[in-house]
This record gives sequence, C-alpha cells and structure tokens, in this order.
Amino acid sequence: MRSLAWVRAREWVIKSGLLGATLFSILITASIVFLLFGETFRFFSLDEVSVSEFFTSTKWSPLLGEKSFGIWPLVSGTMLIAAIAMTVALPLGLITAIFLSEYAPRRLRAILKPVLEILAGVPTVVYGFFALIFITPFIRDVLGIEVDYFNALSAGIAVGILCIPTVSSLSEDALQAVPLRLREAAYGLGGTKFDVAVKVVVPAALSGIISAFLLAVARAIGETMIVAVAAGATPKMTIDPRNQIQTMTGYITQVATGDVSNFGVEYYSIYAVGAMLFVMTLAVTLLGNLIRLRFQEAYE
Repeated sequence: MRSLAWVRAREWVIKSGLLGATLFSILITASIVFLLFGETFRFFSLDEVSVSEFFTSTKWSPLLGEKSFGIWPLVSGTMLIAAIAMTVALPLGLITAIFLSEYAPRRLRAILKPVLEILAGVPTVVYGFFALIFITPFIRDVLGIEVDYFNALSAGIAVGILCIPTVSSLSEDALQAVPLRLREAAYGLGGTKFDVAVKVVVPAALSGIISAFLLAVARAIGETMIVAVAAGATPKMTIDPRNQIQTMTGYITQVATGDVSNFGVEYYSIYAVGAMLFVMTLAVTLLGNLIRLRFQEAYE
C-alpha cells in the first residue's frame, strides 16, 4: 500500500509539474501578445500616425525630417532577405538531407549530422560580420558584382547558411521516418538508389520536408543580428539585392539601441513593426500546419 501511494504521489507531482509548465508557457505567450498589441494600439492612437498611411504608404521615415510611417519598405526588405536565404538554404539543405538519409553510411552520418548542426549554434552576430568582411568582398572582387558595402545579397546568403541546419536536420528526420518496406518495394521493381530517393522517399516525406522549409522561412523572417550588421539601415522598396535595405527586425534593433524617447512616436513604432512581424510569422506557421495536414501520409 505504501508503494502504491508513493507511485500515485509521484505521478501527481509529475502531472502537476507538466500542467504548470504548460500554463506558464500559455501565460507568457498571452502576456507577450497583450503587451505587443496594446502598445501597437497606443501607436495608432497618436496624432502623427494613421492606419491608412501605415498600410498604404511606401515611405518609412520615422526618425529624421518629415516623418512617414508606411510599413511596406520594411516588409519588402524582410521578404527580400528571406527569399535570398531560402534560395540558398532550401536546395542545399534538402540535398544534404537526402545524402545523409539515403547515401551516407551510418558512421559517416553520425559524424556529419552533429558537425552540420554546429552551424546553428554559431552566434548570429558572427554570421553578420562574416557577411560583411568575407561574403561582400567575395561578391565584389571575385564575382565582379557591384554591391553596396551594406547590401541585401550578402546578408541573405549569411541567413541562408544559418538556416541550412534547420532544413537538413528536420528533412533528414522526415526521410528517415519513411518505412523501409517502401524502399524495398521500389528496389524490387528495379529502381536505382537515385530513383528510390527522389521518386519514392521524398514524396512520402513531403509533409515533413515542407514543414522544415516553412520553419526555415519563419527563422529567416525573424533573423535580427545578421541583417542589423550586414544589410544596412535604409528602408526602401526594392527587389535589387545589391542595394542596402532595412528589415523589420533591423529597424527594431536600431530604435531599441538608439537615443529615442520612451514616450515618443518613434519608440511606439517598434511595437507596430513587431506586431506586423508577429502576424507574418504566425501566418507562415499556420500555413505550414495546413500544408503538413494536406500532404501527411499514414502507414500501417
């Protein structure tokens, strides 16, 4: 009886701890959302700001001269960085995942995968300086492309390198989850290793691969230090990656570390930008869940 009471007491403590951790996470999330959108509402209630200008204007200039609060230059810079990063991370990450899952011997995989994941542990500010002192000179001097000293291209490439471990690790896990009997059936029909990997395993793991892709997109959209160091601080509507731009996270960093009043419109603007960034990231996450459910396959 004492043993049974001890087991029940221990299970109650474990369940209470798990419930407390869950409620604490929900409370923190709700507090962040409440603070973010509460301060955003205060920003839009100021005389200098209008909702229509925020969502329709293509000029963002809240710090100097005639103030303008059109969010689209920051959104444009953020999406440009994310597009460049995904051009780098998605193909390289997927190719790496296919190699680790289908071609690499077990011992080699046990070495390469942790080494690759080290890239995710490198401080992002290091990637920023890497983009500034290596990638930009390489683009200029070796490739012969004229770019600004601060530019979207080098920052996007650095963000893409940062996202490669996310894509490769999660995609490799999805590929490994495909049942072995599917591979054996494809081999039995005369398929080569490449045919099995590309035409059988990848389609079967498509939901997990897409989830990895969208998680990497969300990571690229929310990246801060790389773009703050290497992309510049000039908001503009452009699709030319050779120019310097400013992202939403870069602007938040600029204002949060600058000498602005905590009660001015410039200060409250970072909450509006943060709310926009939150909505974009949430949309990507929800889209990822929908796509995952759409392409998810179950095996008996």
